[in-house]
Amino acid sequence: MTTSTEQAKFPMLVATFFGSGLSPVAPGTVGSLAALPLAYFLLSVPVGQAMLVIGALFLMGVWASNAIEAALEQHDASLIVIDEVVGQCLVVTLLDVFLRGAVDTNLLLLLSFIGFRLFDIIKPWPVGWVDRKIGDGVGVMLDDVVAALLAVPFLAGGYLLYALTAI
Repeated sequence: MTTSTEQAKFPMLVATFFGSGLSPVAPGTVGSLAALPLAYFLLSVPVGQAMLVIGALFLMGVWASNAIEAALEQHDASLIVIDEVVGQCLVVTLLDVFLRGAVDTNLLLLLSFIGFRLFDIIKPWPVGWVDRKIGDGVGVMLDDVVAALLAVPFLAGGYLLYALTAI
């Protein structure tokens, strides 16, 4: 007979994004950093394909989060960082669409990282509402998607404002 810990090995690998969520310090930030190579790769594929990958990661994240929450008997444990991975990849992909190559890739990754972490940590409305009101794996994943969707226009608008004033 297998234990719940043994059954949770693959979901744990997914939820912690290959162990990055096991960091003793700032696991969400470490998870977002760990997502950057994947986000960089997604810049090299058509946007539709990148969004399919992000969507698949979202669904895997819901599944893995539900499994880990059941195994640990804890909602949104800090070791679950697949939500940060999805949010980070979403910001990078969408910001690249909006800025259409206007910024260097390294700057794009840096701005995306800072912007996403800001919205994910502060949790302005509706991010905080989603975080508090929507349960299980969907809630774990969805608040980071909402944070990403708020970060993109903030970052794109900030960059465009900077570009207009630099003329």
